[in-house]
Amino acid sequence: MTTQPPGPVLVTGGNGYIASWLVKRLLDRGFDVHATVRDTRDPTRTDHLRAVARGGPGSLSLFDADLLEAAGFDRAMAGCHIVFHTASPLIVRDVADPVRDLVQPATRGTRHVLEAVNRTPSVRRVVLTSSIVAIYGDAADLQEIEADRFDESHWNSTSHAHHQPYSYSKTLAERLAWELAAGQDRWDLVAVNPGLVLGPGLSRHTSAEGVLVMRDFGNGYYRFGAPELEFAIVDVRDVAEGHLRAGLLPRVRGRHILVSETLSLIEIASILRNRFGDGYPFPRQTVSRVAALMLAPRRRIPQAVARRNIGYPLRFHNRYAREALGMTFRPAAESIVDHFRQLVDDGLVSRVRRNFEDARPGSR
Repeated sequence: MTTQPPGPVLVTGGNGYIASWLVKRLLDRGFDVHATVRDTRDPTRTDHLRAVARGGPGSLSLFDADLLEAAGFDRAMAGCHIVFHTASPLIVRDVADPVRDLVQPATRGTRHVLEAVNRTPSVRRVVLTSSIVAIYGDAADLQEIEADRFDESHWNSTSHAHHQPYSYSKTLAERLAWELAAGQDRWDLVAVNPGLVLGPGLSRHTSAEGVLVMRDFGNGYYRFGAPELEFAIVDVRDVAEGHLRAGLLPRVRGRHILVSETLSLIEIASILRNRFGDGYPFPRQTVSRVAALMLAPRRRIPQAVARRNIGYPLRFHNRYAREALGMTFRPAAESIVDHFRQLVDDGLVSRVRRNFEDARPGSR
């Protein structure tokens, strides 16, 4: 793998959960890293990046940029040979306005970054952080394809602004990126499509979906039972490595599914109980599909989403990432344990055994 390109590299949204690990990996390898954040004066966005940059062989320069501002990335991109476009809104729960909060920032941001790439003659490659949700919309989609698992040839065709709007935004953004890449011949595009990203973060302020999923286990969200849902899991450190390889390996092309393995909520709970004991409200049983569908509105899960995901298997090929990028993936159990331990250490999940029986309906 190439040691270092002949100039700096840019990471958009450099303070994000995945991006922070990517910045660290780049700095550790001696790269000069340009990273954009929404506000360089906000210590919650930048302190952890400044910390990983101290004492390392690489150098870090921070720039203010907003996905909705067309000219916001030119200065940060100047002289860069690789652009890692990781910045994108990540709101999966309780979306107030799907178009305003997800679709517009994702698509406009992608357009603004890639138009800046077209204005920056030094850029030779763009690595786009997409997602497996650009490959499928709901687990039920697997029943409608002529294969036993999803691969890079599949595209999400079932999401829209009012059904799985985050998935819809990621799909539109990736399709737009490929369209813009096809309109020129100076730079090439590589996409990485990670699953549910778990593992320790470099900042305790991250609100990534994986953090919320892990907190659900610690705060008793599933204490009375978990629905039969499966998640395709990948470690955040492996995702950062996948980005690095996608940027540096000369012959890499196309999309790359980054998934270690698929586990159900109950399997995740079993891993957590085996490591952390019974002092937390980890579920012990799977609730029936009927009960899960009845409870979905109370948990602010749309019925249409619940019906197309509860009880359906979820499977992916990761062969192309293993072969083209040379990836090896951490076991999901390692990511789960490391992630939950960090939440405990950061005080985001209580270490103290609580009387969960008192929380049962009608127990007063």
